Amino acid sequence: MNLEEITQKLKDAGRILEQQGQGDLTRGHVSIRVPSDMNRFYMKPHSFGFDEITPENMVVCDLTGEKIAGGGRRHSEVFIHSEIYKVRPDVMSVIHTHPTYAVALSATGKALEPISQPSVAFYDGLPYFTETIDLIRSPEMGAGVAKALGSHKAVLMRNHGVAVVGASVEESTILAIMLDNACQIQLAVMAAGGTGEQFTAQSIQRLHHNITRPEQYVVNFDYLKRKADAFYKNH
Repeated sequence: MNLEEITQKLKDAGRILEQQGQGDLTRGHVSIRVPSDMNRFYMKPHSFGFDEITPENMVVCDLTGEKIAGGGRRHSEVFIHSEIYKVRPDVMSVIHTHPTYAVALSATGKALEPISQPSVAFYDGLPYFTETIDLIRSPEMGAGVAKALGSHKAVLMRNHGVAVVGASVEESTILAIMLDNACQIQLAVMAAGGTGEQFTAQSIQRLHHNITRPEQYVVNFDYLKRKADAFYKNH
């Protein structure tokens, strides 16, 4: 992926996340690592919404969290991104948002159960970060998030939000949406009295394989991009 493609993908991801209810005023952020230089990543700027990302205002940061290029301000929580990238060479995109249902489930301290298709995407583990509800404004705090995340796809930051990662921005974006949907379903089930009989581990593992293939993320990202493009064309 060249730099022009990275900036376009970052803009597309922002619009998709906003349309899918992942925006929290200007507070969420998404980044894409540069494949040709793994020590740099492009990121949404401070003070702009997900739907306002442009090539002119996005920022470029290094793995210390310092801004090295770009027209916008750097997010103070950049260290969520930089510290995850430091320890996860497989990760090419990081998203941090404050989705309503994921925050609500995180406040209960309960584990995400494999009771829906979106929840099965996280069947291999969804850990918690519990050190603070505060903003992640230092490398040490970012390292704590990265440690809690471990080798997983996402981490619930208790009473705060989520950090979601992917081998592509398509993966991180679709997983962020699926995670909040999974939490919404579980909260509804809990309110209705709790879960009933579950499917076997074998059937759940088979579904996990089927819905977490790379092409699944691309197909659904492209679908949501078409929806977002149509919306912004008419507004």
